[in-house]
Amino acid sequence: MTAKKKRANKTRPRTMQHPQKRQQPPTRWFVASVGIAVVLLAVVFGAKWLRADDDERASAEDPGLVHVHGLGINPADRALYIATHTGLWRLPRGAREPERVGGSRQDTMGFTVAAPDHFLGSGHPDNVRQPPLLGLIESNDRGEEWDSVSLLGQADFHVLRAVRGRVYGYDVTNQRLMVSTNSGRSWIERRPPPVIDLAPNPANPTHVIASTERGLLVSRDSGERWSPLGDGVGLLAWPDPDALYLVDGVGDVLRSSDRGRRWTRVGQIGGQPAALIATTEQELYAAVHQGGIVRSRDGGRTWETVTS
Repeated sequence: MTAKKKRANKTRPRTMQHPQKRQQPPTRWFVASVGIAVVLLAVVFGAKWLRADDDERASAEDPGLVHVHGLGINPADRALYIATHTGLWRLPRGAREPERVGGSRQDTMGFTVAAPDHFLGSGHPDNVRQPPLLGLIESNDRGEEWDSVSLLGQADFHVLRAVRGRVYGYDVTNQRLMVSTNSGRSWIERRPPPVIDLAPNPANPTHVIASTERGLLVSRDSGERWSPLGDGVGLLAWPDPDALYLVDGVGDVLRSSDRGRRWTRVGQIGGQPAALIATTEQELYAAVHQGGIVRSRDGGRTWETVTS
């Protein structure tokens, strides 16, 4: 009996430890729950951080508006469209910051608004699936999507002008002036001196003035024959038969009321021009190298910055 009691007494401490062991699972459950919550929070907030990082990275990867090559006002929405080395941009009336148009970042070298919501362009693609020369391309949805029209892989138009279905394009790769009477579906080749810019007469599209390395030239037969017109060299805009504008290499604005025979200096854009358009006899837009885009509402006399 004594031995049995001793053995029983020896086993009691072990028996009393059992409830303590049973109390451990709630502690483990609590720790595990906290751990799961921490993991879930990390996943949720981590995903948000990753999305934020992705958004910042995507924003950082977009170079923005770089090297303006062309300008145009779309009659459908009156917005200014800006063709650049990094794609097409849109500046609504009254806005200060341009917005990207579409997903393409093609190098749009030549650009013109042919009709409401109808744009023509040229340049170089933003992918390797296309030839390096885009030829003539067009958009019928304000620049959201572009389709090939002609001369894919064969022409790089740095100058494009369209008047009443007639299109003039200067192909710098082959140093040729191309003329189309059917909106760019087929072309006639001309060979004037290297063209810096050109402007068709808005009242007569066969009458065109070109700024070249030899000065101003004029043609009255869609570029087949050319005659010297003067010494001016620069970018041209011809919004009205009696209002022809030229901006020279230092930014001086000149106006002619007799179709290029005599010129009068009227203003200064503030730097070397990169692109020029005139929507009316009084309203002009110019892109200035390293200086944003400026606008005149008084025929080139004074200018204001619309976006920098």
